[in-house]
Amino acid sequence: MEPIFLKPTFKERIWGGQALKDQFHYSIPSNKTGECWAISAHPNGPSVVENGAHSGKTLDVLWKDHPELFGNPEQSDFPLLTKIIDANMDLSVQVHPDDDYNLIHSGEPGKTECWYILDCDEGAELIFGHTALNKDQFIEQVRSDQWGELLKRIPIEPGDFFYVPSGTLHAIGKGTLVLETQQSSDTTYRVYDFNRVDEKGQKRELHIDQAVEVATIPHQEKQPNQWLSHFGPSRITRLVQSPFFNVYKWEIRGSYKGNVLDQYLLVSIIEGEGSIVYNDHCYAIQKGTHFLLPAGLGEYQLIGNLDAIVSHN
Repeated sequence: MEPIFLKPTFKERIWGGQALKDQFHYSIPSNKTGECWAISAHPNGPSVVENGAHSGKTLDVLWKDHPELFGNPEQSDFPLLTKIIDANMDLSVQVHPDDDYNLIHSGEPGKTECWYILDCDEGAELIFGHTALNKDQFIEQVRSDQWGELLKRIPIEPGDFFYVPSGTLHAIGKGTLVLETQQSSDTTYRVYDFNRVDEKGQKRELHIDQAVEVATIPHQEKQPNQWLSHFGPSRITRLVQSPFFNVYKWEIRGSYKGNVLDQYLLVSIIEGEGSIVYNDHCYAIQKGTHFLLPAGLGEYQLIGNLDAIVSHN
């Protein structure tokens, strides 16, 4: 057993840019690359194992063929998806369904997610929530393009964190780079897309009826339950604990020893560099490295000056 390093897949988007190349040195398909699916077993973009006995396998295959690496889970499908999103332009105003709705309508889980702001332009904003008090008011404001009155805007800075439950009306704003941890789902209902057109002059499809069905009205905000622990000069902050995922920020300064027992961990290095030492083997890690620490791995050591976002379900 050893740490399992994963190769991301990339998605071109109408709102994408080249920050994934500029900041993470990824080889991206174009200067309209919007998403890095960094740790994914979703059929629309599974990650590929880069090392060891399972090299070349996709994460979904690993989940099915080697459940012992994940603590022998009961779920039939890998539950999480880690992305890095480059919002070179505003994303559409959108909402995601919950498990009950989406399992009926698309056969996959709902989509609760959370965002860690890696970087953003000065003055950048998110759309997070709305002002409608009931569905009739929501529909009226949507149908009459009262976006200034309906949408709530929030200024952001690097290091901010947001928990985004299913049903939350939202949009990542222009000039923002986000690490997103979410349920493994690819269902999005667009409410408003700023009247943009694609290269063929076509507007993207909107999903007003579905959005009205799944949106939380009136808007509700759920504050994440956070805590901070010190390990010498290193710090671990729990960013959120939820029924769908637990997400942490690790700030490693020098050396940190950890122990993986029955819970696998997903790790994305977001800043700095160093190494992970396991069983007398040393693996180099740096900004943009993504890996899985399998259940039952045991003791390992992180060395260096680096920050990571870590998650598990």
